[in-house]
Amino acid sequence: MKRFSLALLLMCTLAFAQQIVVVLDWYPNTNHTGLYVALEKGFFAEEGLNVSIVEPAKMSAEQMVASGNAHFGVSFQEFVTYARAEGLPVVSIAAVIQHNTSGFAWLKASGISSPRDWEGKTYGAWGTEIEEVILKTIARKYGIDWSKIKVQTVGQLDFVTGLRQKVFDFQWVFYGWEVIAAKLVGLDVEFLALKDIDEVFDYYTPVLITSEKLVQQSPELVRKFLRAVSRGYVFAKNNPEESARILLKYAPELDEKLVIESQKYLSTKYWEDSPKWGWQDERVWRRFYEWMRENNLVSEIQIEKAFTNEFLP
Repeated sequence: MKRFSLALLLMCTLAFAQQIVVVLDWYPNTNHTGLYVALEKGFFAEEGLNVSIVEPAKMSAEQMVASGNAHFGVSFQEFVTYARAEGLPVVSIAAVIQHNTSGFAWLKASGISSPRDWEGKTYGAWGTEIEEVILKTIARKYGIDWSKIKVQTVGQLDFVTGLRQKVFDFQWVFYGWEVIAAKLVGLDVEFLALKDIDEVFDYYTPVLITSEKLVQQSPELVRKFLRAVSRGYVFAKNNPEESARILLKYAPELDEKLVIESQKYLSTKYWEDSPKWGWQDERVWRRFYEWMRENNLVSEIQIEKAFTNEFLP
């Protein structure tokens, strides 16, 4: 009877809850675990929010949030900077993890020990402008000839498949997903973090975003959302395996071992040297923005308006 009463109370709460749409940046993965934990544990419901988590379709997460087709979204610091330079009024309201966990990876048997060995090798590219500029910056830093690196655009081809089929020799990947996936299938890989190459590349990836309109017109809604999400990520930090299984409940197509190992890794990265989960340092935003400006990737904007810590609990 008690369980029935609690279930009825939850149903009534959801019936009067505010409908909220959260758009992911990609398919569900461990970057998103805190969102699914907040959904599963009722943290959103306790804030009076009925949340739907969706994947992007014809529009990017930034476009969906800016246009009002989603209230909140998952993005990256560089995408937010691009969006604002293009006139899309999106704002980063929390950093999911504190340091950039992406970098370059290759098989140990490839003959690569550092970027100095990239000449004559094939890079598996996503095909973005910023990717090429970052690679050229690294090439200059290590004194190698960029023209001697073969670039193969691979689109959605995954890291493990690309290595096994010898489509490329190295790729820009996230340690917490692609590198762990490679190790789980027995590939002996080396990894060099972007942040260890140059401090400028230690930017926030991923972040949670909303629109300037929502910030201005419904600030309490933003606070409610972040209270629930913060609880979700704190729970994920302290309970990585249970949180991984919650993600698997909502995305059963994912590899169980990969999700569990990835979550164990990311759970140690949520706030490391920051005062709280979600915190964003203006120096990080400004440093990478200035690099993007110097490399003609974006026009001049007020970068301090691209993010806020105001709504963190």
